[in-house]
Amino acid sequence: MYPKKIARDTAKVLQSYLTYQAVRTIIDQLSETNPTQAIWLSQYSSTNNIQDSEAYLEGLMAENKELVLRIMTVREHLAETVLDFLPEMVRTGISQANMERRRQLLERLTQTQSTISRPHSESPDSEPNESSDSQP
Repeated sequence: MYPKKIARDTAKVLQSYLTYQAVRTIIDQLSETNPTQAIWLSQYSSTNNIQDSEAYLEGLMAENKELVLRIMTVREHLAETVLDFLPEMVRTGISQANMERRRQLLERLTQTQSTISRPHSESPDSEPNESSDSQP
């Protein structure tokens, strides 16, 4: 396991995701103030891969420097607002999700075992037959 490489890859994915969120925010803002530019940015974003945010911004710089500056500003603001809460939220989310998956797995394992251990002639809803001696 390589924790530093995993951390670096995770940071890159998060950086690209914050860029994506910044672009969405700006498209929403532009839809109200400059619909033509909002449509242009939306179309540009749909044809250029935003998953590599730095390559996306570099390509956009050749088209519209003002939008690149705006995206970088919004992305930085999002990072400042979100990143303080993120480590604990990720830890808690993973812990809760793992607990839920383990619970589901245990339920499935338990159901499978009880089905296998039950005799085939007995249905799950039937009760064992009582002897005729116990009737009044």
